[in-house]
Amino acid sequence: MELGLRDRGVLVMASSSGIGRAVAREFARNDARVMLFARREALLEEAAAEILAVTGQRPAFCIGDLTRPEDVRHVVRETQRRFGTVWALVNNSGGPPPGPFERFDDEAWQAAFDLTLRSYVRSIREVVPIMKEAGGGRIVNLTSSSSRQALDDLILSNTFRMAVVGLTKTLARELGPSHILANVVGPGRMDTARVRELDHCRAERGGLTAEDVRRSTEQRIPLQRYGDPDELARLVVFLCSAANSYVTGQTLLADGGMTGAY
Repeated sequence: MELGLRDRGVLVMASSSGIGRAVAREFARNDARVMLFARREALLEEAAAEILAVTGQRPAFCIGDLTRPEDVRHVVRETQRRFGTVWALVNNSGGPPPGPFERFDDEAWQAAFDLTLRSYVRSIREVVPIMKEAGGGRIVNLTSSSSRQALDDLILSNTFRMAVVGLTKTLARELGPSHILANVVGPGRMDTARVRELDHCRAERGGLTAEDVRRSTEQRIPLQRYGDPDELARLVVFLCSAANSYVTGQTLLADGGMTGAY
């Protein structure tokens, strides 16, 4: 399938490692021009070198913090300057800390909001005029399988991931006439540092090992394994491609069939 991504400018947020890096790498495999964005220069350098080695395409990168509006504004402007426009935006962020409702004060709720919802709003606000001027574009907001079904001990993530779904569904309706497609992709149990951290936390509370938790979780996944970030990345890149011309306003899970909710 021809994805029509050659030389198109794409911006992948929080892309120095994990799912974000996998998505950026898959774009590069399809000859897109990729901008990485994250806080740590060393990790960005490492990601850029790895993507170059694997794909033959070296991405650009900007250093910044998702929660700082001036940094978000800068990376969008820099992507436009380097590539002429921003064809696709992939919003991504780390997850807020796990824990029950009673653990978190106002400061924790504010930090989770800034990281997982407001950062998405800000980047979308910056790219929409650029996409409209170019005649169209693609937005994918990465969340979690908790955007479809709440997960235990993740009150902060459950709350704001679901809010991203409402945001995206509304954007799809508002931006459709401008040929801008917006979708949500929710990872399930991907083999990433974030998921390994959550497994470790769950293991400590239950007096288990992280490997015990992983084996138990895999038994509840129909495919009987954690996902590879590259598997999710292929879905994201398709949704951001010219080949996707009619899928918008949807929440798609890459979770191996784990989530029971419709």
